[in-house]
Amino acid sequence: MRHGIHPVSRPVVFRDRAADVAFLVRSTADSPRTIEWQDGNTYPLIDVETSSASHPAYTGKARIVDTAGRVERFNRRYGR
Repeated sequence: MRHGIHPVSRPVVFRDRAADVAFLVRSTADSPRTIEWQDGNTYPLIDVETSSASHPAYTGKARIVDTAGRVERFNRRYGR
C-alpha cells in the first residue's frame, strides 16, 4: 500500500436517534461533536436516523403505510 493516500480510520460513536442506542465502531468519518464513552475516553459523535437497532428489516416491526390515503389523493388530483 502507498502511504498517505488512505483516510485515517479511528473509533467513532454512531448514535441512533430513533432507538436511542449508540455503537462504537471504527470509521473514517469525523465530527466536531464528541461524546464520553463508557470506557472514559472521548470519541467523535455522529447522529444517524436509522440503524440496525431501529430499522424494520432488522427488528421485525413493520410500519403501517397509509396506502388508502395515497390512492384517494391520486384520484382527487387526477380524477377517475
